[in-house]
Amino acid sequence: MPPDMSADALIENLPDLVLLIRRDGTLIAQKGGHAVADLKLAEHMMGQRLEALWPEAAAMPVTQLVRKALSVRAAADTKFTLEGTEYEARVTPQGPDRALCVIRSGVAAVQDTLELTGERPRPQLDRRGFLRRFKETMSVAALRERPIAVAVIHVDGIADIAQIIAPRVAEQLMSAAILRLPTQGEGAEPAWYLGQLSDSMLAVVLETSDRALIGRCVAQICGSLREPVDVGEAAFHLTPYAGVAILGQDASSPKLLLEHARSASNEARRSSSDEVCFFTDTLRLKSLARLDIARELHEAIENRDIHFRYIGRHDLETGRLVAWVGYLRWQHPLRGEIRPVEFLRMAEITGLATSLSRAVLTRLREDFLTLGPRSHEDVRISFGALRHHILHDNFVADIQSFLAEGGLPPQRLELRISEKTLISRDPADFKALAQHGIRLVVDEVGRGMGSLDWLARAPVWGLQLDRAWTTTIRTDEIALKVCRAGVGVATALGLTPIATGVDDVQQRDVLLELGCRHGMGDLYREPVPDITETPASIALRHR
Repeated sequence: MPPDMSADALIENLPDLVLLIRRDGTLIAQKGGHAVADLKLAEHMMGQRLEALWPEAAAMPVTQLVRKALSVRAAADTKFTLEGTEYEARVTPQGPDRALCVIRSGVAAVQDTLELTGERPRPQLDRRGFLRRFKETMSVAALRERPIAVAVIHVDGIADIAQIIAPRVAEQLMSAAILRLPTQGEGAEPAWYLGQLSDSMLAVVLETSDRALIGRCVAQICGSLREPVDVGEAAFHLTPYAGVAILGQDASSPKLLLEHARSASNEARRSSSDEVCFFTDTLRLKSLARLDIARELHEAIENRDIHFRYIGRHDLETGRLVAWVGYLRWQHPLRGEIRPVEFLRMAEITGLATSLSRAVLTRLREDFLTLGPRSHEDVRISFGALRHHILHDNFVADIQSFLAEGGLPPQRLELRISEKTLISRDPADFKALAQHGIRLVVDEVGRGMGSLDWLARAPVWGLQLDRAWTTTIRTDEIALKVCRAGVGVATALGLTPIATGVDDVQQRDVLLELGCRHGMGDLYREPVPDITETPASIALRHR
């Protein structure tokens, strides 16, 4: 357990009430309320406006806060008092028309920080103080011709913890992770100091321009940040992505040096790379190229140039094929194949994600005409809808319309939804789909933070373990524990555990021993059907 956080302190900071609210104040879903007597809600109150459920002193500030957060597309906070009790509310946008509202009362609202209990002081990461020191360092370096480099480290996972549990808990977890960082190097190692640019972004200033030294030092820092932070029986996993810019080579001003290091960090994040990314002129060109990709992505959606690549999921014990799992691919006529991690993030940034998700549904129906006759009648075709589409109010209606148009029986369709996306919607929203016979599989289990309450109430069929854990299940004790926990959760909730990245017999045997029966990976090398073009798609293209 980190020295600055106890299990009791974490419990004190858990939210009393979590709501999912539309822009007009309509309540979509709620969780908790045991400690908020004046604001307690019942299941039958879903679909009503807060103004009809709560006193004006509570309903008005919360509704206004939701509208403000959706307008500025950023989290917003407020406080209000009801019956002598002070409440604090934090609202985070969840798509264009809905927001997640976390409300705390009484003791939880008073406790602004979790006290340190260890001897080491909390790191001083004041943003203004760091920027002032950074400018002074650059001035001295320029005057005395000393080498300087800056690394920007984006820590994925902090934003999710702040949203789901509490901002203060995220701050404490970040502090705990920083306190474990290795001490500054001496002798041949570069001297460095650390600053915090935002809740999830750190900056490291190093007194060297030696790329090998910089790479080793920053990689060591990232390795420490990547280690799980244990709180009670829970383990929080943070994922750092690092980028570096060097004074003189990449920029000559503090602002530009930080911007270029941040660009390199974003590049590492886009490619999901554990390696330290150094800024280069290529990144400048990539920034311009992405503008072209955004335009070309819009054209690709209209021209139906984005296809599925299918991988077979098998019964790990018998080897029988149980599903075709589709992953998007974009074969650009000039750039070649563009990785999904790049164009899917571009789709989210440009607002094209929902349009893309809707467009590939038609492709799914055409592919089934080829895949259906090649497999047993109980083999499903698996589709991972994009997050922005799932959070859209019309998502369920879109899937129902897709089924009504025929071509793909609902009992042959499987929808994969990431763990993080699932908890952003009311589980009841998916019941209509399950009633059609569609299977729901929760994807990326173990990558972030989920909610057992959501999983228990949602009509989910399976939990798919993240590849990052299953591929190292034989060599990493933590990976084995995560997989065992994931299979245990699935079994306890009556769900089917599914593994990805099953590449050899030894992995398969470990997973079978844990109780996981379904999986996919290099161990199963069945021929992947080439369905880039089907008779139906060709006819539509030349219509």
